[in-house]
Amino acid sequence: MSGVTSDFTPDRPGLRSWLPGFVVLAAIWGSSFLFIKVGVAELHPLHLTLFRVVAGGLTLLVVLAVLGDRLPREPRVWAHLAVIAAFGVAMPFTLFGYGEQRVESMLAGIWNATTPLVVLPLAVLVFRTERLTVRGAVGLLLGFVGVLVVLGVWQGVGGAHFVGQLMCFAASACYGVAIPYQKKFIAGSTLSGLSLSAAQLMVAAVQLAIVAPLVAGAPPVPTDLSPRVLAAVLALGALGTGLAFVINLRNIRIVGATTAATVTYLIPVFAVLIGVAVLGERLTWHQPVGALIVLLGVAVSQGLLGRRRRPASPAATPPATTPAPSPPPADPRVEPARRR
Repeated sequence: MSGVTSDFTPDRPGLRSWLPGFVVLAAIWGSSFLFIKVGVAELHPLHLTLFRVVAGGLTLLVVLAVLGDRLPREPRVWAHLAVIAAFGVAMPFTLFGYGEQRVESMLAGIWNATTPLVVLPLAVLVFRTERLTVRGAVGLLLGFVGVLVVLGVWQGVGGAHFVGQLMCFAASACYGVAIPYQKKFIAGSTLSGLSLSAAQLMVAAVQLAIVAPLVAGAPPVPTDLSPRVLAAVLALGALGTGLAFVINLRNIRIVGATTAATVTYLIPVFAVLIGVAVLGERLTWHQPVGALIVLLGVAVSQGLLGRRRRPASPAATPPATTPAPSPPPADPRVEPARRR
């Protein structure tokens, strides 16, 4: 995508052109936490992540072949992708698996929404790809309050449930490292987001194939798994990574990265609804309240609640504008406001 360089902006696309895909994407990513919960019932979290990443990588390789795209060839890109694959795929996917051994799937979906709150301070202090504004600081403060409310810290800390929540938050923190790293070192690449994401999953699969046997032993033979778990693994890989990524790219092309990224606000809703309807999970009052405060903090930090300026009249518009930079291509589970 490129910025608008003419005197007039293009017409806004109709809701029918993008809203159905937007809702389907939120449903797919929101249901991913259900599939993780089902998968860890029989699989070690590392094995679940390995199978998921392999399935997702194969899906994207097929899409690459159909579209005639290619994988990266530069060694420098592959070296950076090794870091992004570790922090943006292997570690967070596995941590969500560990977390969901101890907490409800819908609670993991709520914690996923905290990703942008981790991204901002790391982008400002470590990678220096962003500047901290008053609005950003207020959003971070609201988000931190929301995190404390979700945790229910007044009830005391400790226990398996609390540890599980910390693991889910650590998973979101991993995304907080991967996203600004990617923006700093990969954003200028001419390769497509599809190409980079497929390569990222391939690298993550290699990393997991090395680590998983050392930590969890040899992965089980797929035929030893129940049909329910096999279906969950295929759904996580083929749908949650493959199809969802294609839908997300389409949404970005139609409405732009900012609007497409607001899918973050729907993912926890679907995660909660699916967890209640399918698994019979129950929320305590402070968890949805805390989630709302977290989402409010994300909205404030990203300027989504600010008052938009009215567009200048054509006569007052300069004859040319600087093109807006394209958003860094990435795997959709890694973007700050996209994800799951």
